[in-house]
Amino acid sequence: MQTTSRTIPVVDLSQFSEGTTQQRNDFVQQLGKAFNEVGFVGVTNHGISKELVERFYKSAKDFFSLPIETKRGYELAGGGGQLGYTSFGKEHAKHSNVPDLKEFFQIGQFLDEDKLTDSNTNVTVKEIPAFFEVGKELYQAFEQSGARLLEAIALYLNLDVDYFNRWLSQGDSILRAIHYPPITQEPASAIRAEQHEDINLITLLVGASAGGLQLLNAQNEWLDITPEEDEIVINVGDMLQRLTNNYLKSTTHRVVNPPKESWHVPRMSIPFFLHPRGEMSLDCLTNCVTGDRPISYEAISAGDYLDQRLREIGMKK
Repeated sequence: MQTTSRTIPVVDLSQFSEGTTQQRNDFVQQLGKAFNEVGFVGVTNHGISKELVERFYKSAKDFFSLPIETKRGYELAGGGGQLGYTSFGKEHAKHSNVPDLKEFFQIGQFLDEDKLTDSNTNVTVKEIPAFFEVGKELYQAFEQSGARLLEAIALYLNLDVDYFNRWLSQGDSILRAIHYPPITQEPASAIRAEQHEDINLITLLVGASAGGLQLLNAQNEWLDITPEEDEIVINVGDMLQRLTNNYLKSTTHRVVNPPKESWHVPRMSIPFFLHPRGEMSLDCLTNCVTGDRPISYEAISAGDYLDQRLREIGMKK
């Protein structure tokens, strides 16, 4: 069963960043309720300019239009696909062996010089300098908006407002430009992105160039997510679900193929996966453990969990 009606709540981030004490409190409760009940929320007045997004879309489109041999020159061996280019058919969902119908490019954290190594230095594309330059601007805008959202979640969980912020500085967040090429033949059971949950704390997604994003609700129905213009979609990742002992929900989602008459239309999207530094503990918060909700997860750090999950989805050997 599917529906095209509005399926996720909407919140206004300016109420938290610029509002009165009452407005801030209301925002905290609205955001927390959405993450607890749905796992997804739409956010308006998020501080990420439409002009910046459009510039990045253009440069990303230019990159994916390059010859495949050129693009593969930016694919790093042994890096788990965390930086640079990942070619078509490499990544698959955790519980699937069929590769997703996509290629992508990832930009990582802009680390201090003394922390740079061969494995964590960002990849620049000499043919399209704007791709990296604009990507850095967008990365930092996403990081700022994401940090503000996590301040509200910290308050919702009765934590210090800076609980997450101290782990986000120089963290492992990723800006990903995804290209789903036109479908030229009947897919071998694959869809553009098979059902999955994200690994990170939260994901911020600006509107895709075509539809297809769906979430799986508690009634086991796939529901279309159709954000309004200038709205970004935020969802809980597995790290935040794990930290909160399943109180905040990492909801299963997917990107389905378009109707056959639209197979020729490519799709692009830009998610930002907000990660903490690897040493952050993901041990279940004590105030999220109750008699009705006993501890569901063993102790692990964010870095070890990320490594484990990258192996599960075929990005690390």
